[in-house]
Amino acid sequence: MNVTPQVLAVLDEVLASAAPDGRGALWRLAEQGRELDANVVKLPPGAGVAEHQEDVLDVLLVVLAGTGSLRTGAGGTLNLVPTAVTWLPRTSRRSLEAGPEGLTYLTVHRRRPGLAVGTAVRAPAYEGGEAPCMLDLVCPECGRLSADRAPKFCSACGEAFPER
Repeated sequence: MNVTPQVLAVLDEVLASAAPDGRGALWRLAEQGRELDANVVKLPPGAGVAEHQEDVLDVLLVVLAGTGSLRTGAGGTLNLVPTAVTWLPRTSRRSLEAGPEGLTYLTVHRRRPGLAVGTAVRAPAYEGGEAPCMLDLVCPECGRLSADRAPKFCSACGEAFPER
Protein backbone atom coordinates (compact mmCIF):
# COMPACT_ATOMS: atom_id res chain seq x y z
CA MET A 1 0.00 0.00 0.00
CA ASN A 2 1.33 3.44 -0.92
CA VAL A 3 0.47 6.03 1.74
CA THR A 4 0.37 9.71 0.83
CA PRO A 5 2.21 12.27 3.00
CA GLN A 6 -0.09 14.71 4.74
CA VAL A 7 -0.01 17.65 7.15
CA LEU A 8 -1.34 16.35 10.46
CA ALA A 9 -1.21 19.49 12.58
CA VAL A 10 -0.02 23.08 12.52
CA LEU A 11 1.73 23.46 15.85
CA ASP A 12 1.13 27.22 16.07
CA GLU A 13 -2.60 26.45 15.97
CA VAL A 14 -2.29 23.61 18.49
CA LEU A 15 -0.40 25.89 20.90
CA ALA A 16 -2.81 28.80 20.40
CA SER A 17 -5.84 26.63 21.16
CA ALA A 18 -4.44 25.32 24.48
CA ALA A 19 -5.97 26.51 27.72
CA PRO A 20 -3.55 28.87 29.52
CA ASP A 21 -3.49 26.70 32.66
CA GLY A 22 -3.93 23.38 30.82
CA ARG A 23 -1.78 20.32 31.36
CA GLY A 24 -1.22 17.13 29.41
CA ALA A 25 -1.24 16.05 25.81
CA LEU A 26 -2.39 18.75 23.36
CA TRP A 27 -1.87 16.59 20.26
CA ARG A 28 -0.96 12.97 19.42
CA LEU A 29 0.16 11.18 16.30
CA ALA A 30 -2.65 8.67 15.80
CA GLU A 31 -2.48 7.54 12.17
CA GLN A 32 -2.97 3.84 11.47
CA GLY A 33 0.10 1.88 10.37
CA ARG A 34 2.62 4.37 11.75
CA GLU A 35 6.01 3.34 13.11
CA LEU A 36 6.41 6.45 15.28
CA ASP A 37 4.64 7.98 18.24
CA ALA A 38 4.64 11.72 18.85
CA ASN A 39 2.95 13.92 21.44
CA VAL A 40 2.76 17.63 22.17
CA VAL A 41 2.67 17.99 25.95
CA LYS A 42 2.02 21.11 28.02
CA LEU A 43 3.07 21.63 31.63
CA PRO A 44 1.84 24.72 33.52
CA PRO A 45 4.31 26.93 35.43
CA GLY A 46 6.17 25.00 38.12
CA ALA A 47 4.62 21.64 37.18
CA GLY A 48 6.78 18.65 36.45
CA VAL A 49 7.16 15.08 35.40
CA ALA A 50 8.64 13.00 38.22
CA GLU A 51 11.87 11.11 37.76
CA HIS A 52 11.37 8.09 35.54
CA GLN A 53 13.27 5.81 33.20
CA GLU A 54 12.32 4.57 29.74
CA ASP A 55 13.96 1.16 29.36
CA VAL A 56 13.02 0.37 25.76
CA LEU A 57 12.95 3.53 23.63
CA ASP A 58 15.11 6.55 22.89
CA VAL A 59 13.04 9.75 22.97
CA LEU A 60 13.61 13.04 21.15
CA LEU A 61 12.26 16.06 23.06
CA VAL A 62 11.83 19.41 21.25
CA VAL A 63 10.84 22.49 23.25
CA LEU A 64 8.09 24.43 21.47
CA ALA A 65 7.28 27.13 24.05
CA GLY A 66 8.23 28.19 27.54
CA THR A 67 11.25 27.11 29.51
CA GLY A 68 12.15 24.46 32.02
CA SER A 69 14.82 22.13 33.27
CA LEU A 70 15.57 18.48 32.74
CA ARG A 71 17.32 16.76 35.62
CA THR A 72 19.42 13.78 34.64
CA GLY A 73 19.90 10.65 36.70
CA ALA A 74 23.59 11.54 36.92
CA GLY A 75 22.71 14.69 38.89
CA GLY A 76 23.07 17.17 36.04
CA THR A 77 20.54 19.77 34.92
CA LEU A 78 19.85 20.75 31.31
CA ASN A 79 18.16 24.09 30.56
CA LEU A 80 15.23 23.74 28.21
CA VAL A 81 14.45 26.74 26.01
CA PRO A 82 12.36 27.14 22.83
CA THR A 83 13.83 25.20 19.88
CA ALA A 84 16.14 23.12 22.12
CA VAL A 85 16.35 19.54 20.87
CA THR A 86 17.24 17.00 23.54
CA TRP A 87 18.01 13.31 23.15
CA LEU A 88 16.77 11.11 26.01
CA PRO A 89 18.57 7.79 25.54
CA ARG A 90 16.81 4.63 26.64
CA THR A 91 17.68 3.57 30.19
CA SER A 92 18.46 7.19 31.17
CA ARG A 93 16.75 8.53 34.29
CA ARG A 94 15.23 12.01 34.00
CA SER A 95 12.66 14.42 35.38
CA LEU A 96 11.20 17.64 33.97
CA GLU A 97 10.18 20.87 35.63
CA ALA A 98 8.43 23.73 33.85
CA GLY A 99 9.71 27.27 34.29
CA PRO A 100 7.69 30.36 35.28
CA GLU A 101 5.86 30.55 31.92
CA GLY A 102 5.25 26.80 31.65
CA LEU A 103 6.77 24.33 29.21
CA THR A 104 5.34 22.88 26.01
CA TYR A 105 7.29 20.23 24.17
CA LEU A 106 7.09 17.63 21.42
CA THR A 107 8.29 14.08 22.04
CA VAL A 108 8.98 11.61 19.26
CA HIS A 109 9.96 7.97 19.58
CA ARG A 110 9.59 4.62 17.90
CA ARG A 111 6.14 3.17 18.42
CA ARG A 112 5.79 0.50 21.04
CA PRO A 113 4.32 -2.71 19.77
CA GLY A 114 0.69 -2.97 20.78
CA LEU A 115 -0.80 -5.72 22.83
CA ALA A 116 -1.98 -8.52 20.62
CA VAL A 117 -4.62 -11.17 21.12
CA GLY A 118 -3.29 -14.54 20.10
CA THR A 119 -4.05 -18.17 20.66
CA ALA A 120 -4.15 -19.26 24.25
CA VAL A 121 -1.08 -20.95 25.65
CA ARG A 122 -1.92 -23.51 28.27
CA ALA A 123 0.08 -22.71 31.37
CA PRO A 124 0.96 -25.28 34.00
CA ALA A 125 -1.51 -25.58 36.82
CA TYR A 126 -1.10 -22.80 39.37
CA GLU A 127 -2.96 -22.70 42.63
CA GLY A 128 -2.04 -19.17 43.69
CA GLY A 129 -5.16 -17.39 42.38
CA GLU A 130 -5.58 -14.94 39.53
CA ALA A 131 -2.78 -12.86 38.05
CA PRO A 132 -2.66 -9.31 39.41
CA CYS A 133 -4.69 -6.69 37.57
CA MET A 134 -2.49 -4.14 35.80
CA LEU A 135 -5.16 -1.50 35.14
CA ASP A 136 -3.57 0.84 37.69
CA LEU A 137 -0.42 0.86 35.50
CA VAL A 138 -2.30 2.15 32.41
CA CYS A 139 -2.08 5.91 31.83
CA PRO A 140 -5.60 7.40 32.02
CA GLU A 141 -4.67 10.01 29.37
CA CYS A 142 -2.84 8.09 26.60
CA GLY A 143 -3.47 4.44 27.50
CA ARG A 144 0.18 3.39 27.73
CA LEU A 145 1.24 0.67 30.16
CA SER A 146 3.87 1.92 32.60
CA ALA A 147 6.95 -0.20 33.24
CA ASP A 148 7.14 1.42 36.69
CA ARG A 149 5.28 -0.55 39.40
CA ALA A 150 4.20 2.65 41.18
CA PRO A 151 3.99 5.33 38.46
CA LYS A 152 3.42 8.95 39.42
CA PHE A 153 3.52 10.39 35.87
CA CYS A 154 3.30 8.84 32.40
CA SER A 155 6.67 8.71 30.63
CA ALA A 156 4.90 9.10 27.27
CA CYS A 157 2.55 12.05 27.79
CA GLY A 158 3.44 13.45 31.23
CA GLU A 159 -0.06 13.00 32.68
CA ALA A 160 -0.26 12.30 36.41
CA PHE A 161 -1.48 8.88 37.49
CA PRO A 162 -4.37 8.84 39.99
CA GLU A 163 -3.42 8.68 43.67
CA ARG A 164 -3.37 5.13 45.02
